[in-house]
Amino acid sequence: MDDEYDFWLLDLDGTLVDVEWSYTREVFDRVGDRLGYEFTDREADIIWSGLTGSRDRQLRQWGIEPDEFWTVFHDEEDPMVRAEQTYLHDDADFVTDLEEPVGLVTHCQEFLCEPVLDTLGIRDWFDSRLCCTPETGWKPDPEPVYRVMDDLGVADNGHEGVLAGDGASDIGAAWNADLDAIHVERVGHERRGRCVRGDYRVRSFEELF
Repeated sequence: MDDEYDFWLLDLDGTLVDVEWSYTREVFDRVGDRLGYEFTDREADIIWSGLTGSRDRQLRQWGIEPDEFWTVFHDEEDPMVRAEQTYLHDDADFVTDLEEPVGLVTHCQEFLCEPVLDTLGIRDWFDSRLCCTPETGWKPDPEPVYRVMDDLGVADNGHEGVLAGDGASDIGAAWNADLDAIHVERVGHERRGRCVRGDYRVRSFEELF
């Protein structure tokens, strides 16, 4: 199906790469100690993987102020340790076979994303990349998607594109930007507790080709 589209946009965490659970658990332990909140494994999984949609909304439901949480969370993350404990999904190398322009649109912050790309040797997979910030907006807001499309030179209506990701926010961003959406379900419907719609719904990118 790669020849159906003029360009591809991809999410990073949970889509192409993932992090060892031990790293996630240790980070949430340290964050919880500083916030005075004991995160269960389930709660850590929900926030890390965005299982219930908006992470900020979920944090507020637990009585945690999102801005304070993210400040502490990013302070407790070690970019090099995270990069060392990040791995590629087996099917991620489909990106290397794409002849069309490829862009990365991720919520992973730049100080974390850059070491991951370098450590895994995948920086050259992408012709453009954007790490979302409050200034660019966050998926499902289409603004970060539009920015990458502009950078790729495919922002006019004559180009057909697709965005692939593991979360509902990725699908929303695709549809809000009038792109097709691929949802790759890495965690399973049972663990997520819901189904995420998409123009394509797969468990592996291998199913697309």
